Amino acid sequence: MDLSTLVFADKSPWPAVEIVTVNELYGKAMLSNIGDCNSEMSAISLYVYNSMITKRYFYDIAECFHRISIEEMHHLNVFGELCIMLGTDPRLWSWQNGRMRYWSPSCNHYPTNIGALVSNALNGELEAIKKYQWQCQWIHDCRIKAILNRIIADELCHVQIFRLILAELNDDPFELPYDYRICEEDRKKDCDPPKTC
Repeated sequence: MDLSTLVFADKSPWPAVEIVTVNELYGKAMLSNIGDCNSEMSAISLYVYNSMITKRYFYDIAECFHRISIEEMHHLNVFGELCIMLGTDPRLWSWQNGRMRYWSPSCNHYPTNIGALVSNALNGELEAIKKYQWQCQWIHDCRIKAILNRIIADELCHVQIFRLILAELNDDPFELPYDYRICEEDRKKDCDPPKTC
């Protein structure tokens, strides 16, 4: 794979990070983009992990995860800035069922088969795009919509990269070494924190 040919961020300019007016509902939506299970924080943490565990056997794939995680960090920062402008505290949390819930790494899935690992990342990008498109439908602040659309453009670049990787892998059955896998029996007993997502 020639990394120099890949586009990790859309080439279009970024709109100014600003809002038309303070709106509590919009603030809660932006919080969900930084601290929900389907969020930029989930993507960042997963891609950093994926980059670390694939680096030894799949350097190019690891580098893709690393570079994409940097773009996701930018998105996280932008959503955090919007939260502040909208009057919400941009902790890694989201509004769920009438209360604030902190983000947790238990939100992520951690497949060990390289094909499943990339497919999981691809599915996460597609879910993020759907979420941001849905927000664009009900948010009436043109400045927030412009930012959402710009972030969607980046996520579409990531979708293309993950699809390219999957095409090259062609369902490669390679499993990561045992050191990187979790024994399912042990995980079910006492390793998982209570599910909050």
